[in-house]
Amino acid sequence: CRVEVFHHRETTAEYLYPAQETARKRPMSDNVRVTREDSTTTITLARPEKRNALSAAMMTDLTAALAEAGASDTLAVVIAADGPVFSAGHNFGDLARADLRAARELFLLCTTMMDTVQGIPQPVIAKVHALATAAGCQLVASCDLAIAADTAGFALPGGKGGLFCHTPLVAVSRNVGRKRALEMALTGDVIDAATAADWGLINRAVPADDLDAAVSDLVARVTRGSAMGRSIGKRTFYAQVGLEQRSAYDLAVEVMAAAALTDDAQEGIAAFLAKRHAAYTSLP
Repeated sequence: CRVEVFHHRETTAEYLYPAQETARKRPMSDNVRVTREDSTTTITLARPEKRNALSAAMMTDLTAALAEAGASDTLAVVIAADGPVFSAGHNFGDLARADLRAARELFLLCTTMMDTVQGIPQPVIAKVHALATAAGCQLVASCDLAIAADTAGFALPGGKGGLFCHTPLVAVSRNVGRKRALEMALTGDVIDAATAADWGLINRAVPADDLDAAVSDLVARVTRGSAMGRSIGKRTFYAQVGLEQRSAYDLAVEVMAAAALTDDAQEGIAAFLAKRHAAYTSLP
């Protein structure tokens, strides 16, 4: 069911059903490991000897893995990591003696990766077992949801070094607010998982032994209902959250009105009225 409603030069049909390129099959990679269990895809940063630094190669492979998962019928994506560090952020080897063009291209590559996290239709959950710093912290902040073990920590260390965390601060400040974001960026101090949860950087902190179960529980709860409904909801959330309130409502009203006519929405309404379980058929 596709409904043509014009809104800000874009039809609602185009908004609800964005064109998606077919993802190219991702070659085998030493940087990330992709596994699938039932309807959940887990992408694991797999360079513990490099502290899972986000080198250009790592970011290229992670972006490709995310795009491939996004184009599949998987219902949720989990980003995890091997080793004693979740991610130490950018690989400074990529920046040593770089010229302006090379440095810009590296940070644009990183931005593309972060945008891909939020651009794929499935919910993306960060599973953080250890320290996430700089762009590693940015990756956690960019995920739709995040669960961390009480052994995790989070930092934007550039403020106490030579390169301020300008791009990580974009994502972090959209999670924790200005004062706390600047405290992290200016001091470079590590905050623990409980503080990160209190500040809104992650959803919750759990004992390390409970991390697997907590992530599995969250995955189960965010994959109920209509897959299409969630994908439209994720897309609309990121589209409206930065708008002023009137514009946000203008967008949300048009999207929700059109979404109410989709097959899954009508099935949900019919099931509610008939007091039966709904049978949703859409893919993300």
